[in-house]
Amino acid sequence: MYIHERDNWTDFRWDISKVELLQEEIFRKQGLLCGRLSSLGFDSKLRAMAENLTADIVYSSEVEGVRLNVEQVRSSIARKLGIKNVKYTAPSHYIESVVNVMLEAIQHYDTPLNKEKLCAWQAAFFPSGYSEGSQIEVGQYRTNEEYIVSGMFGREKIHYIAPSPDRIELEMQQFLAWFDREEPVNSVIRSAIAHFWFVSIHPFEDGNGRLARILSDMLLARGEKSEFRFYNISSQINKDKKHYYDILERMQRGDGDITEWLVWYMQKLVDALDEADSAVSTILNKSFFWQKASAVPMTERQTQVINLFLDGYEAKISSKTWAALAKCSKDTAIRDIQDLVDKNILVETVPGAKRPSYSIVYDVEDLTQFFTDVTITEEKGIPYLHALFKGARPIHERVLKLDADRYEKGELSLRDLLSKYCAYMVANNRG
Repeated sequence: MYIHERDNWTDFRWDISKVELLQEEIFRKQGLLCGRLSSLGFDSKLRAMAENLTADIVYSSEVEGVRLNVEQVRSSIARKLGIKNVKYTAPSHYIESVVNVMLEAIQHYDTPLNKEKLCAWQAAFFPSGYSEGSQIEVGQYRTNEEYIVSGMFGREKIHYIAPSPDRIELEMQQFLAWFDREEPVNSVIRSAIAHFWFVSIHPFEDGNGRLARILSDMLLARGEKSEFRFYNISSQINKDKKHYYDILERMQRGDGDITEWLVWYMQKLVDALDEADSAVSTILNKSFFWQKASAVPMTERQTQVINLFLDGYEAKISSKTWAALAKCSKDTAIRDIQDLVDKNILVETVPGAKRPSYSIVYDVEDLTQFFTDVTITEEKGIPYLHALFKGARPIHERVLKLDADRYEKGELSLRDLLSKYCAYMVANNRG
């Protein structure tokens, strides 16, 4: 028996004792993130949002098996948000349409949701009227039965049978009325419910998952009363797709108790907020670096490659990597790097090494004097730097796995590690 076959099937219930601690953790992390973002200028906030939206769109599509060109998505978002000095890559008409949907949803999060808008958004995902080579119904609720299946032909497994087409109009009227109604339930839980409810109705022949994640973002934006989005759940779902589909299937065969879904969804939001917090640290460090290096003459090629590493590109800075990223010869890469070493922008990580690698000089001062009890630990498989700043303030900074491994092996000095991840703290303290 599927959930929608039960009477009053949308009277969802949950065990509040199992979600309240996660709620509190999400609210705390949202508050901390908001506080950190307040120190960013408007341009930096726009850039942070653009990167988040790029990840949201790319990973939301990837959950459904659709791969988008990241640079095209990034270029489209940057142009629509009015962000300058971003390498332009002409986006396809399809990517432009998908970006328009996302921006409309988050920039007008407080406008009522209706059938016409949803149908237009769904149509934007399938401009040709085809999905995976098959013609589908576009811009309208489906008129066919919908079976969620997997497996090879002749050995299919049915995971879920959605409500029959003759029920969709009424089911969606009830969903839309709930979506725009004030409820005594916080936005985090409403976001999770909207996601589950919408995919359970499955109103369209295709595109339901992507729309569900957009609607989830809209309700989070309503809760925060902000069109700025700095974290997304799509990237976390994409990392854990198997559990995502498994939990949905169990809940859609359940009796209306969606506790397990809420707990999983909220844990993914916690992970998303942690990732966003790390992104803010990266932006603050990058901003601090360019304040210091703004007067240093660099070529466009040097600036572009340095920015890639400042944005968290996970690789050693070496002549080989530089040549690959800059699409130049190794000799040119060596000249670029040596020029930046002479200008104190780069420093050799292990002096005299046979195959030299380099670190970016964020701060000429040795930051080790400000930090004590420095350790790196793993949490959910992700390395974090722990330390005390000036003996009092606890530090918890996410680091790249490559940097954690190199530090443990002695290939990256404590000074360079702290410079890369904590320079902004010292800069703020000086201010």
